[in-house]
Amino acid sequence: MSESKKNNEIMENSGFAALMDGDALEDAAADLAGLQLTFDRIKIPAGGSTAFEIPGDGDEMEMAKEVKGVILLHHPAYAYYTEKYSGGSNPPDCGSFNGIQGTGNPGGACASCPYNQFGSGEGQSKACKNRRMLYILMENELFPMVLSLPTGSLKEFTRYVKRQLSKGRKLSNIVTRISLKKATSASGIAYSQAAFTFERVLSDAEKAAVGQMAGQVREYAANLTIASLAGSEEEPYADTETGGTAEPLK
Repeated sequence: MSESKKNNEIMENSGFAALMDGDALEDAAADLAGLQLTFDRIKIPAGGSTAFEIPGDGDEMEMAKEVKGVILLHHPAYAYYTEKYSGGSNPPDCGSFNGIQGTGNPGGACASCPYNQFGSGEGQSKACKNRRMLYILMENELFPMVLSLPTGSLKEFTRYVKRQLSKGRKLSNIVTRISLKKATSASGIAYSQAAFTFERVLSDAEKAAVGQMAGQVREYAANLTIASLAGSEEEPYADTETGGTAEPLK
């Protein structure tokens, strides 16, 4: 067998193509029978840290300088608390997963909501925190992890998405590397800002495998309730702009 053919076979049966392993998926489904499926969360620490907190095999979190994987799906995650968030797992009073219509109190159209306007929160921020949920599938993993992207990183993410689309590349067909850099808000608050880098295009075998998982993630996201936004404000929030920031992707 030629070296190039051997390498191609290895590529087709490793990495993200490993999702095609029917036995592994069947075993996972059997272990999850009767359990409510939730995805582990990747956290962005406070104070301008340049390392993510990622769930390990035990109870403790592991630190990682970067996250590399396929962004299967991303959507808005708006959360508004009538009282200032003080920690814990209390869900917001109002939330939205499409950035168009809010559910709860006050609910209604997000665009015209007074709490979704700059200046309605502390300083020049919005009282309704506009985040974005990224479902990231890392290599040799069966399930994605969720990264709740804070407002201070939305502009960078928007720029990255537009750049990839201009190259004809869908996020679900490429590997993206995400790192953190220390930034400072207009009011002098240090925070962590996500940076996105294109890594490579998936092979045809990987695209087929990832496509199946992306479909399952879409079904999961379609059934989210605002209770799933509980604790989303635990990560520090800092406005980088005072009103001139780019609106997040819808």
